[in-house]
Amino acid sequence: MSDQPQFTVKIDQNKFLPEGGREVHAIVSVESAGGAVSAAAPAARAAEVIIIDTSGSMTYPDTKLRSAVAAAQAAVDTLRDGVMFAVVSGSNSAKMVFPQQATLVPANDRNRQAAKAELRRLTAQGGTAIGSWLRLADQLFDPYQDGVRHAILLTDGKNQHESAEELEAVLFRCSGRFVCDCRGVGTDWEVAELRKVANALLGTVDIVADPADLVADFRAMTEAAMGKAVADVALRVWTPQTARLKFVKQVMPNVQDLTSMRAEAGPQAGDYPLGAWGAESRDYQICVEVPPGEVGKELRAAWVKLVVPGGPGQEAQVLATGNVLAQWTDDEALSTKINPRVAHYTGQSELADVIQEGLTARRDGDLDTATARLGRAVQLADEAGNEAVTAALRKVVDVLDPATGTVRLKANVEKADEMSLDTTSTKTVRTRKDETVNTRRTEV
Repeated sequence: MSDQPQFTVKIDQNKFLPEGGREVHAIVSVESAGGAVSAAAPAARAAEVIIIDTSGSMTYPDTKLRSAVAAAQAAVDTLRDGVMFAVVSGSNSAKMVFPQQATLVPANDRNRQAAKAELRRLTAQGGTAIGSWLRLADQLFDPYQDGVRHAILLTDGKNQHESAEELEAVLFRCSGRFVCDCRGVGTDWEVAELRKVANALLGTVDIVADPADLVADFRAMTEAAMGKAVADVALRVWTPQTARLKFVKQVMPNVQDLTSMRAEAGPQAGDYPLGAWGAESRDYQICVEVPPGEVGKELRAAWVKLVVPGGPGQEAQVLATGNVLAQWTDDEALSTKINPRVAHYTGQSELADVIQEGLTARRDGDLDTATARLGRAVQLADEAGNEAVTAALRKVVDVLDPATGTVRLKANVEKADEMSLDTTSTKTVRTRKDETVNTRRTEV
């Protein structure tokens, strides 16, 4: 059986606003401890679908298909006993690899061996229609909405055999129904396209430039999924009648805007899906606009609850709560102080934006804009101590002065390095532990 983790919510903010101030920013840190999943967990508690691109391009070179097969086999081996699973191949349409029927089967020695044998028979031909792959996964997950539902999707190409509108409709249908981690192998796929899939399905996106690295990556993704103990968690945010919730973003371990995913949850409250949880911690940033109050007045700008939403007619289970406050002051020393964690994550969100803008400008031949944006990225990554992003940036620009963001674009950049920087752009780090300096608001 799996023990449910214990959740805690911590709010970081500066509640003091100047006279006339309207915007309240807060970092909501969510942590869960315990909840380890044992090998004897009931089968219905978890379901896994592994989706492998088998379009014709997967044979150029054929190491891509061979590595993808080995990776899927490793993922199958990583499934704990009793987890319901299936393997799907995707080209112009989606086909069952194992089992033959469109259903999930329990992971056991016999089914694992059979799945791996079927994977060895895979051949590659046809095109790429990712929406059809996800539709089949959604059908497979449908009977298991009470458990942890996780998919892995691997592709090596662009979604050329269905329209953007068709894919959008599938993502709308699948949102909230399962989590999907997306991987692109090689360099002929589009980061923005796969990021759209991952964001809609609360998953991650990354490049696996060398097919030889697929096995370790698939094993790690499956192990992480096997560690989840609570299937569907949501951040429920209540705001006063006169307030407006401007945005809700995940900011750690990666930047993901959840604002558009709101589901109404009673008067003045909305649920923002956070996916499945095991023992882990994540940070979220919320911004609330409130009407200005009199000096000395304090109000609750938001009431956040971590919940497991109930089914029709059922109450949500509340796991933890926290308050976001606003208090107006005429003390400038109080109102100009920015909470270090709010400042840090605001910078991390900007970092993701300027990298993507810089890479787009570089591809479009706008070298001045590219230099300016990527220079700003170097500066932000240096300030945050985000070493992974700094290393990725240094493969695209020559850094002359990280403190001022002075850079020079490299003349020749490997496509894999550019795509790696793009996928790394949304991965964040926590504030340095020795953060003691108070940041002050500056007028722009």
